[in-house]
Amino acid sequence: MTIEINGVATDSQPRPGQCLRTFLREQGNLGVKKGCDGGDCGACTVHVDGTPVHSCIYPAVRAEGHTVTTIEGLAAANGSASNGSASNSTAANSTAAGALHPMQQQFLDRQGFQCGFCTAGMIMTAATFDGPQKDNLPRNLKGNLCRCTGYRAIGDAVCGHAGHPAPEGPGSGIAGEGQPEPQPGQLGDDVPAPASRAVVTGQARYTLDVPAGELPGLLHLKLLRSPHAHARVLSIDKSAALDVPGVVAVFTHEDAPAQLFSSAQHELYTDDPDDTRLLDDVVRFRGQRVAAVVAESVAAAEAGVRALTVQYQELPAVFTPQEAVLPGAPAIHGDKDGAAARIARPEQNVVAELHSELGNVRDGFAEADFIHEQTYRTQRVQHVALETHAAIASVDGDGRLHIRTSSQVPFLVRRTLCRLFGLPEEQVHVVAGRVGGGFGGKQEVLTEDIAALAALKLKRPVQLEFTRTEQFIASTTRHPFIIKLKAGAARDGRLTALQLEVLTDTGAYGNHAPGVMFHGCGESLSVYKCANKKVDARAAYTNTVPSGAFRGYGLSQMIFAIESGIDELATGIGMDPLEFRRRNMVREGDDMLSTHAEPEEDVLYGSYGLDQCTRLVQDALERGRERYRAAGLDDLRPDWVTGEGTALSMIDTVPPRGHFAHSKLRLLSDGTYAADVGTAEFGNGTTTVHAQLAATALSTTAARVAVRQSDTDLIEHDTGAFGSAGTVVGGKATLAAAEELAVRIRAFAAGIRQVQASGCVLDGDAVVCEGTRVPLTELAQAAADAGVEIVAEGRWGGTPRSVAFNVHGFRVAVNTGTGELRILQSVQAADAGVVVNPRQCRGQIEGGIAQALGAALYEEVRVDDGGRVTTDILRQYHIPSFADVPRSEVYFAETNDQLGPLGAKSMSESPFNPVAPALANAIRNATGLRFAELPIARDKIYLGLKEAGLVPPLPSPTLSSSAG
Repeated sequence: MTIEINGVATDSQPRPGQCLRTFLREQGNLGVKKGCDGGDCGACTVHVDGTPVHSCIYPAVRAEGHTVTTIEGLAAANGSASNGSASNSTAANSTAAGALHPMQQQFLDRQGFQCGFCTAGMIMTAATFDGPQKDNLPRNLKGNLCRCTGYRAIGDAVCGHAGHPAPEGPGSGIAGEGQPEPQPGQLGDDVPAPASRAVVTGQARYTLDVPAGELPGLLHLKLLRSPHAHARVLSIDKSAALDVPGVVAVFTHEDAPAQLFSSAQHELYTDDPDDTRLLDDVVRFRGQRVAAVVAESVAAAEAGVRALTVQYQELPAVFTPQEAVLPGAPAIHGDKDGAAARIARPEQNVVAELHSELGNVRDGFAEADFIHEQTYRTQRVQHVALETHAAIASVDGDGRLHIRTSSQVPFLVRRTLCRLFGLPEEQVHVVAGRVGGGFGGKQEVLTEDIAALAALKLKRPVQLEFTRTEQFIASTTRHPFIIKLKAGAARDGRLTALQLEVLTDTGAYGNHAPGVMFHGCGESLSVYKCANKKVDARAAYTNTVPSGAFRGYGLSQMIFAIESGIDELATGIGMDPLEFRRRNMVREGDDMLSTHAEPEEDVLYGSYGLDQCTRLVQDALERGRERYRAAGLDDLRPDWVTGEGTALSMIDTVPPRGHFAHSKLRLLSDGTYAADVGTAEFGNGTTTVHAQLAATALSTTAARVAVRQSDTDLIEHDTGAFGSAGTVVGGKATLAAAEELAVRIRAFAAGIRQVQASGCVLDGDAVVCEGTRVPLTELAQAAADAGVEIVAEGRWGGTPRSVAFNVHGFRVAVNTGTGELRILQSVQAADAGVVVNPRQCRGQIEGGIAQALGAALYEEVRVDDGGRVTTDILRQYHIPSFADVPRSEVYFAETNDQLGPLGAKSMSESPFNPVAPALANAIRNATGLRFAELPIARDKIYLGLKEAGLVPPLPSPTLSSSAG
C-alpha cells in the first residue's frame, strides 16, 4: 500500500507507532508544524481525503491508501474546487503555477498571522469551511490556537472581511498634528510582511525546518530530568543506556564545563547571577536536566534516557518565597560565593533586593484622608510560544561551531557559548531562522549549550527539541509577585503616599531576577507624581521551575497592584478613577521618579501622549455605552451587574545600560537594496519595520529592500530583540545606514553625471540628477566597473531613551448567580509615536491584549506541594482560543517621538501591562468586590460573591402532584 502526499504517491512506510506529522516531515513537508504533540493546538493540521486532522495524533499507518494534503500542496489540490473548499484533485488539475488557494490568498491579503507558526494549520482547517462554519468561528476554530494575533486578523482572513474597521472618533488613524502623511511602501503604510507568501504556503523556515540532506549524520538529544525538587547526584550508571541500539553517547556533569553562568541573556552578562552549570551534580527543581543522551533517533534517545540509573541524595527543599526568606530555610545556593556569583544573600535565598524611600511615607499617610491597604498576588504564566525551544549544533571541517536556534538573542547566545567553552567569537556562528513566538521566553540559553557540548564532543550535528511538557516543567515562566500595597490620598484628589513591600519568586535559578524586580518597581511607580514613595523589594530562590523574562518584564505584576490601588483610592475619596489618574499622572516635564531621588539621566519625554490616551479611552467607553443603550443591549436581567474600569501604564522604550545594534545596507546590481540587521523576527514585525524605515530614507518602497537578519556572520553585534528594542534600537541603526547610503548614492550619481550632489534626488528605482533619471541599475554597474561597492553602515547604542504609554478600558457584565464574566467592550489607546505600520502595530496591541486576558482570567502554571508542575500540557493549561477573545478597539495618540526612528516608539510589550488591572477594576465597579489575586477565574468570582452575600438564593423547588 502507498500514501499519496500532495498528489504524489510515496512508497515509504511509516515506522510502528509513528504519527502522521513526523512521517510527513520526513518526506520533506516542513510546513507541518509541531506545537503540542497532543492534538491541542492545530499547528500540524493536514487533510486526509479532504478532511482536516491533527496529524500529531493521527497514526501514519492509517493514511495508507488515502490522499494526504499538506499546506505545500493545498493550492494544487484545490484545482477547480468551489467555495474555497479543498478537493482531492491531484497536481494535474492544479491551478496555474504560483497560484494560491483562496484561503491562503485571504490570509496573505489580510496578514492573518504574526509569527506564522500556527498559520499553516489555521489555513488547512479554514480551507474546508462552508458558509455556516465561517459564521461560527468560535466553535469551528476551537482546535487551532494562536498566541500572537489576538485572532481578529485571523477571523478577518478566514471570512474574507476587508480588514479591521476603523474605530470611531479621534485616534483611529495615525496621521495627525505633527505626524507625516503615510507614503505607499514607506512610513505609515500597511506594508505586508516580507515573508507573507512563504508563511501562507508553508515555505517559511523555522528552526528545525532544515531538509534532511543538509544535515548528514544528524543525531538527536534527549534529557534525563530530575524527579526531585532538591537533590545531590551521587552516581549515574550509563551502561544500560549505552547498550540501547542507536545510542551514541551519554553526557553528565562530569563532561560539562565547570563555568557558572546564567541562562538569562543581557548586553551585560553581569546583570544576572552566575548560579547555573550546564550539567550540575546538584539539582534544584523537578525537571532540571541531569544527563543528556545522544542517539541516531529521537526514539533511541528517549529509550536511552529511560535506561539511565541515577542515585540521588535528597536535600531539604522550599517551595514558596515567604518560606524561602525565613531564618533557617534551606539555602538553595548556599554553596555559592555571593560576591563572585552576584547573589545578594545566598545564605538567605535572596538573589537581589531594593530598599528605597523618597520623601517620608509616614508624613504622607498622615496627610491622607483615605488609606488603602491590600496584598496583591500574581501567578506563574507560561509563554506558550507555539514553537518550542529548539537548537541544532554542528561543527564544520575547520572546527567552527554552528548553532541554529529558536532565539531572540543570537549574538548573546554566541557570547555565552564562547564563555562556556573557551572559544573565540570567530569560531562560533549562531543563526536564528524565523522564530515561532518568543514573548521573552527565548531570551535564554536553554538548548544551545547542551547541543553545543554534544556536537563539540561527537563532531556530528546534534538536534534538541523540547516537548510541550518540557516547556512547562523546564523552561521559564513569568515571575510570581507578592505585593503588599499601602497608599493614601487626600480628598482634593492628591496622591499623598505609596508604600510597597515586594517579594518575587525566581524559582530555582536567578535568571532575570534582578532585572525583573528593579524594572517592575520602575515605571509602575514613576508614572505617578507622589512626594512620598517607599519600596522594599526582594527576589527569592525557591525549589521550583525557574522564572524568567516575560512580556512586560515585571511591570505587569506591579501595575496590577498599583492600578488596583489607585482605583480604591479614587473610590474612597469619591472621585472618578480616571479623573484621579489624570490629577496624579506625570505630565511632560515632570520628573519621573520611582526609587531614586534623581530621574534616570537618559530617560526623556521624546514625546508625550498619556493625556490623549486617557481621553481616547474615556470617549470610546462613552460611545460604547450609547451604542448599547441605542441597541437595547444594556437591559440585562436582574442577576447581571455591569461596570467599567480603566488602568494606565508607562514603559521605557529601551532597556537600561546599553542596547546595541549594527546594520548594513548595500545597493545591488538589479537596483534593489539588501539590508543586514541583527534583530530576530518572531512575530514582532521588525523585518517589515526595518524595510519601511530603509525605504523611507531611500525614497523607494519596502518591497525593494530585502532584509537578512539574526545571523552573527552578517553584522558586528546586536543585543537582541527584547525590551521592545527591535524598532527603536535596531530601527535606528537601519535608518542611519539607509540615510548614509542615500548620501553615497547621490554622491556617486553626481560624480558620474558631473553635477552637484545637491541636484540629485532618489526616486524609486533611479536617481534624478537635475531632471535626468539615472537608473539605479546603471549606477550599480558603474560601481562594479570601478571596483567599488555602494554600501553604508549604521549603529545605535540604545540611549537616550523615551517613554511609551498605554491605557486600557473595559465594560463588563458579571452574573451574580454564577460568577460568569462577559466583556462587553474592550478599548486600548496607545502612544506609539509615529506608527510605522498601523496594521502591524494594531496587531501587536491586539495580541498583547489577548495574552494579558489569558493571564488575567485563567492561565496559571500550577506547582504542587512537592514542586511538581501539574499543568504540563496545553489541555491542562488554558490559553485563549478564538472564542475567548473579544474584538478590542485600538486607538493611537498623535505624537512624534524625537528620540525614535522617524518618530516611532516601541509597542510590543506595553499593551499587555494595563489589561489585568483594568479588568479587575471593571469587576470591582460592577460587583463592589476587589479581587487582588490573579487569575480572576470564574470560580473565584462566584466564591467572592457568595462570601459577600451577593449570590441570589436559588429559587424554591416547586412540588408537583399526580394522581395514581
